[in-house]
Amino acid sequence: MTGAQIFCESLKREGVEVIFGLPGEAVLPAYDALFDSLNRKELRHVLARQEAAAGHAAEAYARVTGKVGVCLVTSGPACTNLVTALADAQVDSMPIVAFTGQVPTHLIGNDAFQEADNVGICRSCTKHNYLVKDVKELAPIIKEAFYIARSGRPGPVHVDLPKDILLKQGEFAYPEKIFLRSYNPTVEGHPGQIKKAAQAILKARKPILYVGGGVINADAAPELRELAELAQIPVTMTLMGIGAFPGDHPLSLGMLGMHGAWYTNTAVINTDLLIAVGARFDNRVTGKLDAWCPEAEVIHIDIDPTSIARNFHVEIPIVGDAKHVLARLNKDLRQLDDGSWKESREAWWQQIKAWKAQHPLTYERSDEIIKPQFVIQEASRLTSHLDPIVATDVGQHQMWAGQYFIVNKPRHWVTSGGLGTMGYGLPAAIGAQVARPDKLVIALLGDGSFQMNMQELSTVVEERLPLKIAIVNNLAHGMVRQWQELFYNRRFIGIDLSVRPDYAKLAEAFGILGLRATKPSEVTPTWERALAHPGPVLIDFAVDPEEACFPMVPAGAAVKDMVLAKPKSEKPEEAKARAAKLTGF
Repeated sequence: MTGAQIFCESLKREGVEVIFGLPGEAVLPAYDALFDSLNRKELRHVLARQEAAAGHAAEAYARVTGKVGVCLVTSGPACTNLVTALADAQVDSMPIVAFTGQVPTHLIGNDAFQEADNVGICRSCTKHNYLVKDVKELAPIIKEAFYIARSGRPGPVHVDLPKDILLKQGEFAYPEKIFLRSYNPTVEGHPGQIKKAAQAILKARKPILYVGGGVINADAAPELRELAELAQIPVTMTLMGIGAFPGDHPLSLGMLGMHGAWYTNTAVINTDLLIAVGARFDNRVTGKLDAWCPEAEVIHIDIDPTSIARNFHVEIPIVGDAKHVLARLNKDLRQLDDGSWKESREAWWQQIKAWKAQHPLTYERSDEIIKPQFVIQEASRLTSHLDPIVATDVGQHQMWAGQYFIVNKPRHWVTSGGLGTMGYGLPAAIGAQVARPDKLVIALLGDGSFQMNMQELSTVVEERLPLKIAIVNNLAHGMVRQWQELFYNRRFIGIDLSVRPDYAKLAEAFGILGLRATKPSEVTPTWERALAHPGPVLIDFAVDPEEACFPMVPAGAAVKDMVLAKPKSEKPEEAKARAAKLTGF
């Protein structure tokens, strides 16, 4: 076979069904080989309009299916465009294999047309990467790439394909198994440590579960729910962990951290036992570290040993796959349980209920102007019986979605967490819909983030994807505006997006139904019309441009100092002093 044929056959051996890509000269041999596989319907190719979008779509495909996402782009600027998606996948632990084209091997280092040091560029934002130098190495490298991407802490793997390698011929032999001597992730947790964790849980009076995306990656949602219900432990979720535990469950406290509810964060900082599962103690969760969970003993369960105790003290570290560890933990709890914890656990829950009543998650309603929270609440209410997949972009709307859209199942929430990549939402929604054509997929986007990848509407139409796309349009880069208002004395710069297209007409230009809502009374009927339409829909919701996202923990501040609402009108010097106190600026 040629290298290009080996490439296609290797993907089929890995069970790949969809490739998100954008062709160019260096990968034309691979695309030519794909032609036959596409005609035989063995593989599907989804054409992105920009390479980063192909990567984000592959990320979302992986998030929704649990399989490895695949993208294929050409050399030089195609790879540099793709880097953003690779970095996003790296931080959020998304298993993708990204193939890039490269100039022929004898031209590498000669500044050939569209040459870039793809391996060097991608080294810091991938789990591993390869430059294929011999056609005989191609099949084993692809086998390794998929194994590394999906095992341990998942992540992106990059494979650079010189054009001459794709053209050369070699015997095809695909490895049955793979063994890497220096790479052996721990799956089963240490039994002694798990037993210690069980004893600590039964002893604790005020435990809290703090769960992240690692629970979803490990398909450990059933075991997590069993643990929470077995020991009656309240559950908080990171932005990436949304869906790991049902949002409408009585034990759910929703999202914690910078824009988590006041009662959620208050419960966390008052716990005496923090049980972290598949989370990495991100600064957006902890705020000022020395003021976070000051009385807590910490159990940390994670597949990645380098994540444990990296940011915060841990008394009971457990390295292992969350599904395996939680299953063993539940077994130990049943064996050790004498019921003595139940009275204190009930008192803890009553305290949390009191905090909920004191400062519920809420916003000021209006009959005059659309509040963005209402747009998201209505979408959640109207689709609750459908369990939709929700893809968000990055910014205020993302945080409001985390607060107000109730997600009850794992792999139904798709967002950019650690890197916070604007422009992620639309291509991610595409990847999610391709992965699950049977599901309703809702894309919640800000006007600023939508403009970063709005060309992908072409892909929506070409692939006939019935996405429901909502633009929460506040005419600004809203989160930046909020920070400038709160911490920079309203010195607004670089945030005005009032010069914009008519988004409804833009949708129509692409062949998509375009709708617009400008009054609160129009929100529900507009959503209903969009949901009833069989094809793709884009809705422009004109929301209150002054609305800010609260609660909020200012960057660098302690979680206990979270701000619940905009301060009343204050003098410039007062605003400056407040900002300095909260942020240390």
